[in-house]
Amino acid sequence: MGFNRRRFLWLAGLGLGGLGIAHAWPKANSSSQNLISKTSRISKAPKGMPVPPIRGDVRIIVISDLNSQYGSTNYEVEVDRAIEMIPDWEGDLVLCGGDMVAAQKTSLSDSNVKDMWQGFDHHIAAPLRRSKIPLGFTIGNHDASGTRLGDKVLFARDRDLASQYWQTHYPGLAFIDRGGFPFYYTFGQNDVFYLVWDASCDKIPAEQLAWAEQSLSSLEAKKAKLRLVIGHLPLYGITKGRDNPGNYLANADQLQALLERCDVHTYISGHDHAYFPAKHGKLELLYTGALGAGPRKLIEGSLAPYKTLTVVDVDLSNKSTVYTTYNMTHLTLVDINTLPRQINSPTRTILRRDIPSV
Repeated sequence: MGFNRRRFLWLAGLGLGGLGIAHAWPKANSSSQNLISKTSRISKAPKGMPVPPIRGDVRIIVISDLNSQYGSTNYEVEVDRAIEMIPDWEGDLVLCGGDMVAAQKTSLSDSNVKDMWQGFDHHIAAPLRRSKIPLGFTIGNHDASGTRLGDKVLFARDRDLASQYWQTHYPGLAFIDRGGFPFYYTFGQNDVFYLVWDASCDKIPAEQLAWAEQSLSSLEAKKAKLRLVIGHLPLYGITKGRDNPGNYLANADQLQALLERCDVHTYISGHDHAYFPAKHGKLELLYTGALGAGPRKLIEGSLAPYKTLTVVDVDLSNKSTVYTTYNMTHLTLVDINTLPRQINSPTRTILRRDIPSV
């Protein structure tokens, strides 16, 4: 099915489903690329928290893996604390690396899953809407896994209910292509082009990869000063218990080549439940860490697990980023020098991003 026809059918489905709220969602253009007014270049932070060293042209607050135990409608104290603090960083955008709820369990009823999305709205999405902070996100395996057994999507119910929630809750984004929303889509803001793909399982369909390359090669993408891609599963596994096939993307070399070919600056992922600012080849990799339950140990080093939030400040003139990452349990800064210089994942060795490449 062609891309334009798929978008048409999706929008028609919204009308048939009575989800008319989506018709008012804006598209990105030269004016809507800057939905959020530029704030002062003075760097800000919540009271009592260390202040990021600079305020970039764009400030992105990155969180991930927010959920608790299966079926839970409540969130860890660090999640509620972070959402309360986020407006004080005066960011342009919040990005979430997925696992916003805790589904992917067939014993949960439809009512259980709907209640989880309402819990997510109450604790996370609604406070961000009230603060007028756009929320970009990628779907995680516990939100709506795309895992297949033959032609059957194993968690089709989860995907239907996730789609129902997101099609009736506008996240404040200036969409460029929302034909596959909420699973894959593009948006723009402040001269940054964002592509979200469906990495809720280890295999991204060939049709979607063709869409991704087409989107990253589009005029809108090329006009942007920076391109970022967001997906739940990482290219390479870096934590204990997440370093086996199925927990990182298959065909990572092919995917990395696509991203490098399209001049993507950073791939932002969740799932590993540990913060690690990395690079491999020409691509930067931001492993976002978990803010919710179950932070994990890196496969290198002896650091105890901890929960994180990262402030990303973007300098558009030299296409660079500065990370300020917080331990959200102790409300302290994460020192990059405490992290391993490199991680020998099962498939590739990736460097900490400040370490010179050999």
